[in-house]
Amino acid sequence: QVQLMESGGGLVQAGGSLRLSCAASGTRFSITAMGWYRQAPGKQRELVAIITSGGNTNYADSVKDRFTVSRDNAKNTVFVQMNSLKPEDTAVYYCYAQILLVPHWGQGTQVTVSS
Repeated sequence: QVQLMESGGGLVQAGGSLRLSCAASGTRFSITAMGWYRQAPGKQRELVAIITSGGNTNYADSVKDRFTVSRDNAKNTVFVQMNSLKPEDTAVYYCYAQILLVPHWGQGTQVTVSS
């Protein structure tokens, strides 16, 4: 069974930085894409950033130039470096992994940005 273990969330002041990590386990197949989604209270879950096994990336417009996604394919781990955080970045951040066209999700980690 695939498990995604997230870490790195917390409380930070506006303008600060956080780094989220997510390690996948329980699969012997290649992970096509890994990344992060987020869900703020009363809103739908939205894409933050995705990176493929080949290194192609896709970012939400709202985080471009502030967030950087990266991955370690050998360790099945994905990271997102979040800089210049804003109060509107406050949300639960979910790790995502696509394996054989099947989506898998972490349990989520809270990121709170105070103004």
